[in-house]
Amino acid sequence: MKPKSKVAESAAASCFLVISLLCSCVNGDQAETNNEGLSYSYYEKTCPKVEEIVRSSLSSMFILDPTSPAALLRLMFHDCQVQGCDASILLEPSGDQQFTELDSAKNFGIRKRDLIGSIKTSLELECPKQVSCSDVIILAARDAVALTGGPLISVPLGRKDSLSTPSKHVADSELPPSTADVDTTLNLFASKGMTIEESVAIMGAHTIGVTHCNNVLPRFDNANATSENMDPRFQTFLRVACPEFPPTSQAAEATFVPNDQTSVIFDTAYYDDAIAGRGNLRIDSEIGADPRTRPFVEAFAADQDRFFNAFSSAFVKLSSYKVLTGSEGVVRSVCDKVD
Repeated sequence: MKPKSKVAESAAASCFLVISLLCSCVNGDQAETNNEGLSYSYYEKTCPKVEEIVRSSLSSMFILDPTSPAALLRLMFHDCQVQGCDASILLEPSGDQQFTELDSAKNFGIRKRDLIGSIKTSLELECPKQVSCSDVIILAARDAVALTGGPLISVPLGRKDSLSTPSKHVADSELPPSTADVDTTLNLFASKGMTIEESVAIMGAHTIGVTHCNNVLPRFDNANATSENMDPRFQTFLRVACPEFPPTSQAAEATFVPNDQTSVIFDTAYYDDAIAGRGNLRIDSEIGADPRTRPFVEAFAADQDRFFNAFSSAFVKLSSYKVLTGSEGVVRSVCDKVD
């Protein structure tokens, strides 16, 4: 696999998708309420333009910075995985707290927190103290998928924001390591109610974005992590792209490889690479070989609609994980601090 520049193609595709999405209806099952106290019509009366405002704020950014969608998807996962989907990842330290979840090494490279704050500012002008930062994160991640060619997912809303941010220690323990294998990954997503098919589908988020070399290098220290379903030519490519410098060095953190051959387009190329043994991370390689996951990898590689449907279902489950609703949380006026 060779790194390919798709910026120009992405910009043109994004322009088309923006026009299409602004004219489309949200697809999917729009049951009135969700089992966590969320609702598909939550802002119908209090902020009816919320989705339009979020999408219009993102569309120009995605054209200028094609890496933004992957950053927003990662931001959502890392927020939801630690303490639930409550926008705690946006909070700055307060009081005597010195190290927050954002200080965890596993949160290295988290970006676009400022973009969520900017969207929130626009929403405050339209409908003050109505839309939570946690809902903005979910909507931004949802649109990140759609505006790069993926499905437009119908998501329930009504999350509230947390009053505090977890410690670095909590994030260290709850975020998966870059060396996670199939067992670890399936257990992680099963805890959120996902089936194996949905777990394989949500891993398809790796079809956009990049992998930093500090997450690739640990594979070379573990023979098991490089021997299972890894194309020898691709292993050579990774070793050249990520030379043997310490994983914690600035060079390792600054160097990266694309997640797949079309890393700014939400498609099924990730699964093609997984089957061929061209996965950047251990899970990306093993998912194409393990007998529990390979049938779904092959199915998604051959059927984009099936992938999109399973991904949409998994996305809703992930975005509904440990949410705060009603009086359990608050709606922050600004996303990086509690009012």
